[in-house]
Amino acid sequence: MSKPKVVVTGLGAIAPNGNNVDTFWLALLAGKSGIDHIKSYDTTDHSVTIAGEVKNFNYEDHIDRKTVRKLDRFAIFALVAAEEAVKNAKLDSSWLDPDKIGVILGSGVGGVATLVEQQNVLQDRGPKRVSPHFVPKMIANIAAGHIAIRWNFKGPNQTIVSACASATDAIGIALRLIQAGDADVIVAGGSEASVLPLTIAGFANMRALSTRNDDPQAASRPFDLDRDGFILSEGSGILVIETERHALARNAPILAELAGYGATDDAYHVTQPSEGGAGGAKAMQKAIANAGLKPEDISYVNAHGTSTPHNDKNESKAIRSVFGDYADKLKVSSTKSMTGHLLGASGAVEAIASVKSIQKQIAPPTINYQTPDPECDLDYIPNKAQSFEINSAMSNSFGFGGHNGVLVFKKYTNNN
Repeated sequence: MSKPKVVVTGLGAIAPNGNNVDTFWLALLAGKSGIDHIKSYDTTDHSVTIAGEVKNFNYEDHIDRKTVRKLDRFAIFALVAAEEAVKNAKLDSSWLDPDKIGVILGSGVGGVATLVEQQNVLQDRGPKRVSPHFVPKMIANIAAGHIAIRWNFKGPNQTIVSACASATDAIGIALRLIQAGDADVIVAGGSEASVLPLTIAGFANMRALSTRNDDPQAASRPFDLDRDGFILSEGSGILVIETERHALARNAPILAELAGYGATDDAYHVTQPSEGGAGGAKAMQKAIANAGLKPEDISYVNAHGTSTPHNDKNESKAIRSVFGDYADKLKVSSTKSMTGHLLGASGAVEAIASVKSIQKQIAPPTINYQTPDPECDLDYIPNKAQSFEINSAMSNSFGFGGHNGVLVFKKYTNNN
């Protein structure tokens, strides 16, 4: 029995360089960074004082004040991005079957801001002052739950936690659920809001973050010889995916085909990728095969590209091992050079960038690329967006714990 074709019909995004899909996409094409000095707390005594914070975002423009008090920032981002995606997909459960509409999200740390806040309340004011909203604000699955409640989506509802691969895995698992017949439509993606003194200090002390504090917008420099770490960021990306048949029946806008998904684990080290990126390479091979493609069919790779010494060289080696001689013709870029690293949400905003690249036949650049690294020897679309034929795009996500998730999108063609 052949698998149903699955298509993307809606997109929603909140990122450090854009609070909706159009603004985010135009910022990527313009090479505009959303990384800046941290404004949400006093960074005195911190070795890292820069991050990718969402800017000019007022909760109450989207959600009533009473509800906002019951939500962690990561859940608010997810709800607002979902609102954009659902609207753009023309998705209305009042006349569709709500039992066949699901929600699968990814988040690396969920409501960590609420956890920190309420721990401080407990310590300073005692157990009786801990908020009764603490648990339902904090737990990572709550964003998916709120989306289901908001739109009456009663299908499969899960939250995936696989570090920086969380959103990619969520989208991939959503693809599998639709292909299995468990849902006609799934709202899938990820959300993260972890720019906090505790998380910044933790990542900084393990030497994972860039310390280029004097020049924030030049700090994220994937594949560049002078890269010195990633930039912690926040935001959300949401995609609406559904069977082609369902989308055509309801006259939905079809943006691209979600054609393939591959996942592996390095089983090597808790934070570093396996040597040569072997696990990531296997995930890429699985995704390409799952899409029914050959490596040379891929036009563009939105790389994980974190701007860390280990990831970038190993991802480059992995890409070269998968694509062989064709790797010299392949276009690769890291949009983390402009967004920073959204942890569990990164794969979703990068999936959106991949879909838009196919739609618009132009790929965003890797900005801040100045000094080539001999160990990173691919075409990284340096500093300026490039137009070329993009029939298929691949999006890579690799996370702590050795998690590897890869998605493949194709230009949509109606063969009916």
